[in-house]
Amino acid sequence: MMIKRTKETIRSLIGLTSANRNVTVYSDDVFLVSYPRSGNTWTRFLIGNLVNIDEPIDFGKIELRIPDIHQNSDRKLRQLNRPRILKSHESFDPRYKKIIYLVRDPRKVVVSYYYYHLKVRKIEESYSLDSYVDRFIEGKLPSDKLNPFGSWADNVSSWLGATQNNSSHFLLIRYEDMIKDTMTELKKIAFFLDIDTNDKQLTKVINLSSVENMCKLEKSNIHLWKPMKGSRNDIPFIRSSNSNTWKANLSSNSIKKIEFNWEWLMAELGYF
Repeated sequence: MMIKRTKETIRSLIGLTSANRNVTVYSDDVFLVSYPRSGNTWTRFLIGNLVNIDEPIDFGKIELRIPDIHQNSDRKLRQLNRPRILKSHESFDPRYKKIIYLVRDPRKVVVSYYYYHLKVRKIEESYSLDSYVDRFIEGKLPSDKLNPFGSWADNVSSWLGATQNNSSHFLLIRYEDMIKDTMTELKKIAFFLDIDTNDKQLTKVINLSSVENMCKLEKSNIHLWKPMKGSRNDIPFIRSSNSNTWKANLSSNSIKKIEFNWEWLMAELGYF
């Protein structure tokens, strides 16, 4: 056990392990936080293009513009220019001082998460979505290991409960509102980040970050993105933003399970 810990420490020091919850946090950091598969990549594209509209973001640049603490070492992240905008899936961390929290209907999240795990070869075609939903509700991965980010409700409620009285440093964005009125929600983000912009620039940002453009970028350079290396080509990473796809994918039994377990939180967020 001691040898294993020593190896892990050495790997961390030389930058071979992801920062995760051990990331060094600076006072001027901004964190884009969400539960996995809640629209974080699309939001990273929007913010990345908002920050530097003259150099559009793609999958080869995403870790330089809005780096993921789960894909990059703390050593590498400390070398970035400040202030930094970092992506995180962690549950509440009191060290995060300025947070954009992105939330999405869990019925949509679970379908997206399922196909993501198929794409990155974490599950086989024979693994049913109904079985996956059971693990999802329990806060477990398909391997039955605990998800390091907890369940959807654990993660979301940890942030809402701890930051509800800190509106000047916490911005809650619903994925569904982003889809419905991207311009309005992007203006909120720009204001929160203190970025001076106008409707013409925001329209360009939205077009650069559209599903159609991201699909083109997925075909041309997603292989440059570490999380997708070795993933299946027959399953797209960028999925349809259609708000009703979960109804066609989930069984009535799975829907009832999700709603029964998390009705209180889903209702609070406007998902009923």
